Amino acid sequence: MGERFVVVPVYTRKTSGKEEERSGSTGAHPALDTGESRCSVPGTAAENEQLEDSVFEPTVPILEYNREPNKYGDGVPKENSPFINNSENDKNNYDGTNMALFEEEMDRHPMVSSLLDKLANYTNLSQGALEHEEADEESSKKKTVKSPQMGTFMGVYLPCLQNILGVILFLRLTWIVGTAGILESLAIVGLCCSCTMLTAISMSAVATNGVVPAGGSYYMISRSLGPEFGGAVGLCFYLGTTFAGAMYILGTIEILLTYIVPQAAIFTAERKEDELSALLNNMRIYGTLCLSLMAIVVFVGVKYVNKLALVFLACVILSIISIYAGVIKSSFDPPDFPVCMLGNRTLRNLRFDKCLKTEIVNNTTVSTQLWRLFCDGPALNSTCNEYFVNNNLTLIQGIPGLASGVISENMWSAYGPLGMLVENKRLPSVGGIDPAKDIYLPYVVNDISTFFTLLVGIYFPSVTGIMAGSNRSGDLRDAQKSIPIGTILAIATTSFIYVTGVIFFGACIEGVLLRDKFGDSVKRNLVIGTLSWPSPWVIVIGSFFSCCGAGLQSLTGAPRLLQAIARDGIVPFLQVFGHGKANGEPTWALLLTTGICEIGILIASLDAVAPILSMFFLMCYMFVNLACAVQTLLRTPNWRPRFKYYHWTLSFLGMSLCLSIMFISSWYYAIIAMGIAGCIYKYIEYRGAEKEWGDGIRGLSLNAARYALIRLEEAPPHTKNWRPQLLVLLNLDSDQCVKHPRLLSLTTQLKAGKGLTIVGNVLQGTYLSHEAEAKKAEQNIKSAMATERTKGFCHVVVSSNLRDGISHLIQSAGLGGMKHNTVLVGWPGTWRQSEDPQSWRNFIEIVRETTAAHLAMLVPKNVDSFPTNKDRLEEGTIDVWWVVHDGGMLMLLPFLLRQHKVWEKCKMRIFTVAQMDDNSIQMKKDLQMFLYHLRLDAEVEVVEMHDNDISAFTYEKTLVMEQRSQMLKQMQLSRTEREREIQSITDESRNSIRRKNQGATENSNVSRQSSTAEDIQEDEAQLIHDKNTAAHAAMNNKEEVGTDRVHMTWTKDKVSTERNRTREANANMAVRDMFNMKPEWESLNQSNVRRMHTAVKLNEIVVNKSQGAHLVLLNMPGPPRNRGGDENYMEFLEVLLEGLNRVLLVRGGGREVITIYS
Repeated sequence: MGERFVVVPVYTRKTSGKEEERSGSTGAHPALDTGESRCSVPGTAAENEQLEDSVFEPTVPILEYNREPNKYGDGVPKENSPFINNSENDKNNYDGTNMALFEEEMDRHPMVSSLLDKLANYTNLSQGALEHEEADEESSKKKTVKSPQMGTFMGVYLPCLQNILGVILFLRLTWIVGTAGILESLAIVGLCCSCTMLTAISMSAVATNGVVPAGGSYYMISRSLGPEFGGAVGLCFYLGTTFAGAMYILGTIEILLTYIVPQAAIFTAERKEDELSALLNNMRIYGTLCLSLMAIVVFVGVKYVNKLALVFLACVILSIISIYAGVIKSSFDPPDFPVCMLGNRTLRNLRFDKCLKTEIVNNTTVSTQLWRLFCDGPALNSTCNEYFVNNNLTLIQGIPGLASGVISENMWSAYGPLGMLVENKRLPSVGGIDPAKDIYLPYVVNDISTFFTLLVGIYFPSVTGIMAGSNRSGDLRDAQKSIPIGTILAIATTSFIYVTGVIFFGACIEGVLLRDKFGDSVKRNLVIGTLSWPSPWVIVIGSFFSCCGAGLQSLTGAPRLLQAIARDGIVPFLQVFGHGKANGEPTWALLLTTGICEIGILIASLDAVAPILSMFFLMCYMFVNLACAVQTLLRTPNWRPRFKYYHWTLSFLGMSLCLSIMFISSWYYAIIAMGIAGCIYKYIEYRGAEKEWGDGIRGLSLNAARYALIRLEEAPPHTKNWRPQLLVLLNLDSDQCVKHPRLLSLTTQLKAGKGLTIVGNVLQGTYLSHEAEAKKAEQNIKSAMATERTKGFCHVVVSSNLRDGISHLIQSAGLGGMKHNTVLVGWPGTWRQSEDPQSWRNFIEIVRETTAAHLAMLVPKNVDSFPTNKDRLEEGTIDVWWVVHDGGMLMLLPFLLRQHKVWEKCKMRIFTVAQMDDNSIQMKKDLQMFLYHLRLDAEVEVVEMHDNDISAFTYEKTLVMEQRSQMLKQMQLSRTEREREIQSITDESRNSIRRKNQGATENSNVSRQSSTAEDIQEDEAQLIHDKNTAAHAAMNNKEEVGTDRVHMTWTKDKVSTERNRTREANANMAVRDMFNMKPEWESLNQSNVRRMHTAVKLNEIVVNKSQGAHLVLLNMPGPPRNRGGDENYMEFLEVLLEGLNRVLLVRGGGREVITIYS
C-alpha cells in the first residue's frame, strides 16, 4: 500500500464537520511516489475568506506521514455506524471513473474497500486513561496504536484465577468446612459454582455476539437490556466491586494483625469479652490507613498496579501448590500442631505454653500458666473452676493427616449460636455448675451465630471475579474466542480447587481446629497454613499479598466502571464523575470509590461485608443471564453469538439460582439491594438521557405489543373497557410550531396518561420536497407534547391536499386493535374571516368522515381559554347538556376530566330538555336513578322547552344567513359584477330591515305587555363581510362583485320588539301578516328556519343556565346530508354556541360507552 502525506490544519477550537471537510484532503497523488510534495488546502476564495473570518484561527498546517490509510479517527467505536472505527471527519475522496455510477453517493455509501480496511484495522482498546509518562510522550509525538497481543491464557484465564481465588479461600474456607460439614460445604460450593458457571455460559454468548469494547459486564448488560437496566445493574456491579475492595483490605489487615505482627495492635483487650471490639477497632484504624495508601498508589500510577498483578497471581498459585503439597505430605508425615483440650472443650493456646494443670519442677509439684487461667491463684489449694477440676487435659493432633479417617467425623454440620463452645464430642466431659461463666474463660467459641444461609453469603464472594476476562476484552487478540474458553476453564479450575479443598480439609484437619476461625488453639497460626508445606508462612505471606493485589485491582477497576457509566450520560447526577485528570484518570470517581470503600472498612467485619457484596454481584450475574435468555427467546436478527453452547433454559436456571442465593444468604440485604437497583432504574427512566441501544427489553416490548395488538383485534372492546382513544388534529403555523397548545393540555387532562393518544398533522405538498419540514413539525409537536405532558404518539403526514391528508389520518392512524375511537379537533374560529372556504369545508368533512367511520368527535370552542395543566380551577361546575343520547359520552367525559387535578374541585351538573308532552318531574327522577346506577355524582335539572311559534328574530337570522350564502356563491363572478351584486343584496336587506322596524314600532305597546323573563341578552345580530371573505366564493351566477364591507345590524329595540310580538295572543295572525308583508320570508327554506329556531332557543336556555360554568358540554348536531347547506350548518353552530366561553361539542360514535353493570 502506498505511502501518503496528509495535510491536517490545526485550529485553536474544534471546527464544524463542514469546515473540517474543507480543511484538508487525504487523496493520493502520483507526485508523491517521486518524492515531490504538492500539498495544498483546497477551497474557493470565498470559502477561505469565510474560514479567516471565523472564530477558529487557523495556524500553520502540520504535515503528517502515515503508511496506513483511514487511521485518523479517534478510535472510539460508534455503535450506530456501519464502521467500527468511524469518524465523522473521515470522508471518502473518490477520484476515478470505474465507479462513476456511484460517485454521487460516496459520502453516504463508502467503497467496500474502505469499509474492509477499517474492519481489518479495528481496535477496541479503551481510550483516555494514560499514564503521566505516556501523556508526555503523546504530547510530543503521535504514538502508533499497537494491536492487542494477549491470548486466552494470559488475557483471560490467569486474570480470572487471580480474581476468583482470594481472601475467602485462605481465611474462611476451613471454618466453613468445619461448621457446615463436608456434605453441606460441598452443597454450598456446588450451588455457588453452578451459578457462576451458568452465568459464564450466558456471558460467553453475550460477549461473542459482536465486538465488546472495554467496559465488560456493564457494557453487555446495558446494550442487551437497555439503559435503565444497564445503569441500575452497572451501579450495583460498581458497588459490589467497591465493597469487594473493602473486603480484601479487611482480609489484608486481619492477616497482618492476627498472623504476622499481632503486637502492632493499637487497641488491646484486658478481658476476653472485649477482644472482639478491640479487633474491630484495630481493623477500622489500619483499614483506613491501608485504603488511603492504596488510593494514593492508584492515583499516582495504575500501570504499577497492572505490572504487579503477575506478582500477586504468582503468590496465589504458590500458596495453592503448597496446600496440595501439604495434603500429600500429611498422608505419611502429618505436621505437629497439637490442640489442647479440657474435657471435650478446645482451649485457646495463647497465654500458656504447656497443656498441663501442674508440673514437677525440682521434685516439687507446681501450677502451670494454664492453672492460673482457671484458678484464683497459683497455689495448689486455690479455688478453681469446677469444669477445670472435673475434667482432664488432652493433647490431640490438629492435623491428623489424610489417612487418619477424620473425614467421617467432619462429614456433618456443627452450627451454633454466638458464644457456643467449640467441642469434640468424642472426648469425655463432666459439666460444671455455672456454664454462663464459660465464655470468660480461655475457650475457643463462636464469634458469630452460624447457619447454612449465612455461610452461603460469606462463601459466595470466593467465586466472583468471572468478569475479569470480559473487562480486558480490549487487550485480547481474539476476544470472541478467548473470553468463553478462558472464563469457563478458570471457573472449572477454581471449582475443582474448591471441591478438592473442602474434601481435603475435612479429611486432614481435626474438626475443632477447622471451627477455630482465627487459629487460637494453635498459637494463632493460620489454620490453612498449618496444613501447607514447607511452612505456614508460605500461605500467610502469599495470602497477604494476594489480598493486597485484589484490593488494588478493585480500587483500579471500580472508578473506571463508574467513569464509563457517567460518560454514557444515562445517570445525570453522576456526570461529574466522568471527568478526571488530563490523561483521563478518573480522579473524582476514585474519590467516591474511596469514600464508599471506607463505609465497608468501618463495618470492620469481613463476615458482615461479604454478604453485602454478594448481593450486588448476584444481581449483576442475574441480569447477565436475563440478557442472554431474552435475546435467545426473542431471536432478534442481530443475535448471532459465536459461542454456540448456550440455551435459554440454562440462562433461566442461572437467573433463578442467582435470585435464590440472594434470598438464601440474606433476605433483607437482597431486598435492600433490589430496592437500590429499582430506585436507580426509575430515576434513569424518568430523568436519565434517552438512549437507543437496540436492547432486548425493547425487543421484548415489541413482542408483547404485537401479541397484545393481535389479542385486541380479536374482538371489539367491551363497554366497561371503553375509554376515549384520541386522534388529536393539530394546526401548525408557518414555522411548524403548534398554534393551540391548549388542545394538548385538554388531551392530557382528559386522558391522564391512560389509553392511546395520537397527535396528527397534515402538511400540504409532496414528501420529497417537504421531508425536512415534516421532521421539524414532528419534533415541534413532540416538544409541545412533552411540555404539556401528553403521553402518546406523533404522526405527521404530507399530502397533496389537506382534505386527503386528514382523511388518511382518520382512516389509517393507529395499528390493529390499538386505533383511535375519538377525534379531537379545534373549532375553526376564524372561518368567517378566512380567505379560503376550505377552512370550514374541511371541518364539516371531518365531521362527516368521523360519523361514517363510527368515531366519536370532540370539538372545543375557544380552546385557548381552556385551563393549562398547572391551573387549579376553584369550585365551579361542569355543565352537561344532554339533548340527544350519544352512547353516554356526555356522562363519561366530565368523570374523566374530574380525575385530573385541574378539574377535581368542579361539580357536575346535568341538564336535559323536556318537550311539551314530556313529564319533567318523572324525567328528573329517572335521570337521578340512572346516574345512581352509573355511580356518578351530579346535580340534575330538567329544562322545559315549549314548542313556541317561530319568532321573527329567527326568521331574520335565517334570512341573513341565506343572503350571506347567496353572496358567497357569487364570489366566482367578475369584480365589477360582484360589486353590483353585493350592493343589490345589501340594499334589499336594508329595506327589509326598515319594514320590519316599522312593523315592530306599531306593535310595541302590546309587545311590552306580553314580555317575559326569557328575553335574550344579545344586543345585536350582525353579519359582517369584508374583503377578506372573497375566497369563500362558490359557483352560482354570472357576475363578479367587489370586496366592500357590508353591515346588516339588528338593534336591541328591534330585537325585543320582534321577540315580544311572537308572544301576543294573536301571534298566529301576526306571523301570517308578516309573511304577507315580507315576501322575502316566504321564500326561506323552512328546514333552515326550523334548525335556526332550535339553535336560538337552545342557546337562550344554555346561556341562561350555564353562562358561569367552567365548562359546557353539548351535543353536536350532525351536518346536513345535502352538501349545499354546509355554510348554513356552520351558522347554526355559531348561533348555538353564542355567548358561551368554554364549550366542548360532543358527538358520539354510535355505540354505548358507559354501562350500569359491574
